[in-house]
Amino acid sequence: MTRAVFASVLWVALSPGAFAAGVEPAKDLLIDPAPCLAAAAAGDDNDRIVSTCGALIDHEKTERADRIKALIARGGAFERKDIIDRAISDYDAVLRLDPTLTDIFNARGELWRKKGDRPKALADFGAAIKLKPDHPAARGNYKSLAQELERLGALKAVAGKPSFNCATARRAVEKAICANPEIADLDREINAANMRVIGEARSPGEARALQQEQNAFIASRNAAFGRPGYDLRKAMKERLQKLLGVDGY
Repeated sequence: MTRAVFASVLWVALSPGAFAAGVEPAKDLLIDPAPCLAAAAAGDDNDRIVSTCGALIDHEKTERADRIKALIARGGAFERKDIIDRAISDYDAVLRLDPTLTDIFNARGELWRKKGDRPKALADFGAAIKLKPDHPAARGNYKSLAQELERLGALKAVAGKPSFNCATARRAVEKAICANPEIADLDREINAANMRVIGEARSPGEARALQQEQNAFIASRNAAFGRPGYDLRKAMKERLQKLLGVDGY
């Protein structure tokens, strides 16, 4: 049978007249979950998964269990295609049908985290742990995200503040640093980086040499500030770049 003939037969089979004549509606073939599950098992054609599983999801006669499987498969395909909102929408539908699926809570949490919505991500990881306290992925995700939120909170608390107490600042350069949030952040980052490299020194002598280098930078900064052509921001960025040991800060 040629494609043209097959298409013609299929059109007749799906026509309202065919139903009126007592023929079993051909659209009921879409209830069969096999094509969707086979596509999902193969996992190598996300567009095919979206298409075949979409047909199963949209069919009004699809069994609840099959709809859940199809939604999970299509959500995974959307995730691999980086269509995050559609993937989240499918996982939302899954959890409305079955709110006990810990893996889906964890998967949706990872997508929320990818979108940058940390509170929703943390809530989903927490929901997964509540359902299954020993869920390894959810526990790991919850811990790392909680630490990230704690770190962000700490960074926010010190944003725009230098490594020293501005209330006791006396030098003009120190007052300039305190007056500029960006430069204040640079000062704090330089101090933290210097402490790190000293802590990683291989010997007490190397640690002393590193601290002397930092002291020399501060002395040079203090002496040069206010002179024509001196760029405090540039000097501090160069110092931080050297401490970090990277190119192109």
